Amino acid sequence: MHSLERIEIPAAVLAILTRLEEAGFETWCVGGAIRDALVGDPQQDVDLATAATPADVRQLFRRTVPVGIEHGTVGVLDDDGVLHEVTTFRRDVRTDGRHAVVEFGVSLDEDLARRDFTINAIAWHPLRREWRDPFNGRDDIDAGIVRAVGDPIQRFREDRLRILRALRFAARFDFEIDDETWQAARSEVAGTASLSAERVHDEWWKSCATAIRTSSLPELWRESGVASVWLSDGAEREVDNALIDRLRDPLLVIAAWRRNVEAILRRLKSSGSDIARGRAIDRGPARPDGNDARAVRRWMSKVGPAAADLVALAGDAAWVTEVAAIRARGEATSRAELAVTGDDLVASGVVDPGPALGRLLSTLLDAVLDDPSLNSRDRLLELARNRSDE
Repeated sequence: MHSLERIEIPAAVLAILTRLEEAGFETWCVGGAIRDALVGDPQQDVDLATAATPADVRQLFRRTVPVGIEHGTVGVLDDDGVLHEVTTFRRDVRTDGRHAVVEFGVSLDEDLARRDFTINAIAWHPLRREWRDPFNGRDDIDAGIVRAVGDPIQRFREDRLRILRALRFAARFDFEIDDETWQAARSEVAGTASLSAERVHDEWWKSCATAIRTSSLPELWRESGVASVWLSDGAEREVDNALIDRLRDPLLVIAAWRRNVEAILRRLKSSGSDIARGRAIDRGPARPDGNDARAVRRWMSKVGPAAADLVALAGDAAWVTEVAAIRARGEATSRAELAVTGDDLVASGVVDPGPALGRLLSTLLDAVLDDPSLNSRDRLLELARNRSDE
């Protein structure tokens, strides 16, 4: 049995619920915050479901934001300016697998019946201290099961993203996916191709941020078929679960699992900076030619900013400790880290501005990569003059 004392509703949310109830509108606490409280991970972002229409809500509260009027959701701002979502009881009347048209004026139980999984179809009334759990979501939480509400095929056809959400919840709570729900997900997975890349991107990022074991995600995405739909641009690598479990960065999890990272990130409509990171990882090389300091410095110079990502992907490789040592000693691996600048070289009369200046700086860096002791202003200027004389 669940202890009612585990459901602590923030005072601001309780005040909104109380006002709606006093105005004659049945109102319940619903959503992920209730689920999370029951699994021992309490959240403050508690949503409300109510019999009040959006117009009723906007009339009752002075400060509101129409965050999703067409779906019945109004944001109510509390005294501190924090937004709390209040949504009218609703049911879907039409859906295309990505968007739904809803109808208001239904009961709480009908509202819960349109939700994706039983663990998300639980309501709590803090004034009455009463549960509403028509699909036994609390039992599924106790059993560690992700189960669709009602017919799983229908649930997934209503919104294909629910397939990815099932995988996320399984990884986040280390739950098993109910067999009927799992088979329906696999049978309907081709439909996820119709989702927007942005929604898939967000699900992958959320999944990596919340999974108990990050390594469970490649397995879930592979076995469900989602990887074949969305990550087919990159062939699968031999998965090192121990390494992936140490990674939280969603981009690096992809890189540890799939090849051709840049193409995958483009497919997922990732940011320009993330695509650039993926491109640099692909170009590599993934490791130095040797474990000695000279080889590692030259590798760091070649891969540039990608060194940090490639080090993370290398795990316990012997040369990784040398990267840290080079950084600790402050040894230069780029022209920007040289003890002289292009302006210094021009001012000294060694070289004129132009292509020759760039070549000279590269020559100096090459020397410093071999012998870091050369990286002082005087020694580099002397070396530059000697090269110029030659």
